[in-house]
Amino acid sequence: MVNIIAIMILGLGVLYLGQYTDSLIEAELNSMRSEARFFSGALSEGAVRPVFQISPIPFEDPMQIEAIKPQFARQMMRRLGENASSRAKLFSVDGGLLADATALAGANGSIQAEQAKAEPHPMNLNALFDQSAARFLDLIPMQTKLEKFPISTINNIDTFPDSRMALMGDISTTAWRQKDGSIILTAAAPIQKVKQVLGVVLLVRDGNELEQKIADIRVDVFRVFLGSLGITVMLSIYLSGLIGRPLKKLALAAEAVRVGKSRHVEIPDMSKRGDEIGELSVVLRDMTHALWDRMDTIERFAADVSHEIKNPLTSLRSAVETAARVKDDKSREKLMDIIHHDVQRLDRLISDISSASRLDAELSREQMEAVDLKALLYRLRDAYKKPLDRLESDDHRRDEKIILSLDDAIDLNVRGNEDRLAQVFGNLISNALSFSPENGAVIIEANIIKNHIIVTVSDEGIGIPEAKINNIFERFYTERPHEDYGGHSGLGLSISKQIIDAHDGEIWAENIRDDKDERIGAKFSVKLMKA
Repeated sequence: MVNIIAIMILGLGVLYLGQYTDSLIEAELNSMRSEARFFSGALSEGAVRPVFQISPIPFEDPMQIEAIKPQFARQMMRRLGENASSRAKLFSVDGGLLADATALAGANGSIQAEQAKAEPHPMNLNALFDQSAARFLDLIPMQTKLEKFPISTINNIDTFPDSRMALMGDISTTAWRQKDGSIILTAAAPIQKVKQVLGVVLLVRDGNELEQKIADIRVDVFRVFLGSLGITVMLSIYLSGLIGRPLKKLALAAEAVRVGKSRHVEIPDMSKRGDEIGELSVVLRDMTHALWDRMDTIERFAADVSHEIKNPLTSLRSAVETAARVKDDKSREKLMDIIHHDVQRLDRLISDISSASRLDAELSREQMEAVDLKALLYRLRDAYKKPLDRLESDDHRRDEKIILSLDDAIDLNVRGNEDRLAQVFGNLISNALSFSPENGAVIIEANIIKNHIIVTVSDEGIGIPEAKINNIFERFYTERPHEDYGGHSGLGLSISKQIIDAHDGEIWAENIRDDKDERIGAKFSVKLMKA
């Protein structure tokens, strides 16, 4: 768009030049029309005299008619031509030349008066620029189209257009273009007496002054064009440095990150610019850091998977090798139980690892929609009841393991994926049930704080070791002293945190303590944005 400015200015200048030229020509023609009317009026009053014409009928007196007196007409033409800017010629109605304003009477006849040619201006830098500009602009076609000047018929009033119009009693003006490209203007007016056309006065004016005005304005337009062109070139260079060079740096840095194998490549920090390129640099930096973080996560995940799978594989290999040498049926049966347990553990690990590895991709494809947490929590509570207990009303069942403490007057609507949120809360409820004693209860509460909904799941179990609270959401971490080792993969809370993060929420854990500051349970809280 910046580079188009100069072309637009030149185009508008050309359009303006065409209109300006037309207006100048029209003004000159109006001036010649007035001048021709002045010549016609003066000659009609001063050069037309009554004359006697012999009657064609014998013995009748000569008839008195009016005609142009050549001697008076020449004198008036010379006097009028002294102050006129046009060359004037007077023709009779039969086409004869009666007078010429540029002819002076002398002893040996007439002398032709011509304007002295102007001295050529010395060639300087400004004149050279004007000449170059004129030649350049001559290459651009102008809107004004003029007919070729018929110089061979100008003295023939029967064929010259303006003279023919004058013989009909009208004043006619025309602009012409000569072979050398210069403009010439003509005007013809009738010499009338009582509506009778006695002759024609023809004015011819060269367009030197007109062409000079047009040339001046053309040069001015060219100057403006060159100025705007210079500005656009400087703006292009400036924008190239302001936009193009930084974008190239970002592109090269991004390419280096793509093909590089180390983290020494850094995206340039252009955040101080405060424009779109600065925003782009911030986004690229964040994206690069997120990419490295994702690679670190994948690397840690791979290491954790390898470690977790090696444990049951080592146990399984040891049991298989020992079973081949043991001949005692009871010992072989124990070894087979160990093998069966390790196989189940491997199967559980592989299933959970597969789910965890696919979770990111699946979350990016799933659609978010309005979810009623209240209805979701009620369905999850009912899912843990026995089939016959589900038929009983809540009013008749006070010994439930899962207690929902929800206010029916408030709406618990969030925006998210219902299946994934059900997976999170189902996992939290399952963990709470597994840690609660036989007669313990799991309490689910919900509160609204500003624009967020906080759902808490509390149990009456042994709580979480203080040193391990920050580790329970890590992959493959499990802390179940009351269960056999290997019964859980340790991915449940990690997956739950991953799902809540994808919902732009938070999940954390804390212990419930009594008045003696002893642990009497654990509480997990989930914070989600209200829909």
